[in-house]
Amino acid sequence: MARAALASWPFWALASAVFAAMTAILAKVGIEGVGSNLATFIRTVVILAFAGLILTLFGEWRAPGEISRRSWIFLILSGLATGASWLCYFRALKLGDASRVAPIDKLSVVLVAVFAAAFLGERPSSLNWLGVALIAAGAVLVAVRV
Repeated sequence: MARAALASWPFWALASAVFAAMTAILAKVGIEGVGSNLATFIRTVVILAFAGLILTLFGEWRAPGEISRRSWIFLILSGLATGASWLCYFRALKLGDASRVAPIDKLSVVLVAVFAAAFLGERPSSLNWLGVALIAAGAVLVAVRV
C-alpha cells in the first residue's frame, strides 16, 4: 500500500500542497526584518543545496550534454518563471497577510488549466472547468477582506 502511494501522482501532489502551505507560514515569519529579494535568494540557495543533495543520494546527476537543447531551453525558461514567481511571492508576503497572499498565489492552479488547454492541447471536462471556476472563486473569497 505505501509503495503504491509513493508511485502515485496524487500522493506527491498532496505532499507538494502541504509543503507549499508550510512555505507560506515559515516564509512569513522568516521575512520579518529581511528584504523580500534577500529572503528569496536565501531560500533559493537552500533549495539548490537540497536539490543537489537529493541528486547525489539517488545518483541522478547527468552530464549537461545528455540533456537535449529543447529541454535546456524550457528548463531555463521555467527557472526564470520560478524565480520571478518567488520574487513576487516574497514581496507580496512582505506586504500582506499570508492568509490572503497564498490564495491569490494559488490562482496559478486556474492559470495552469487555461494555459494547458491553450498551449498543451489538454481538454478538461465540463466538470473539471467547474472545479477550476470554483477554485478561482474560492481564492478570491478567501483573499478579500469584507
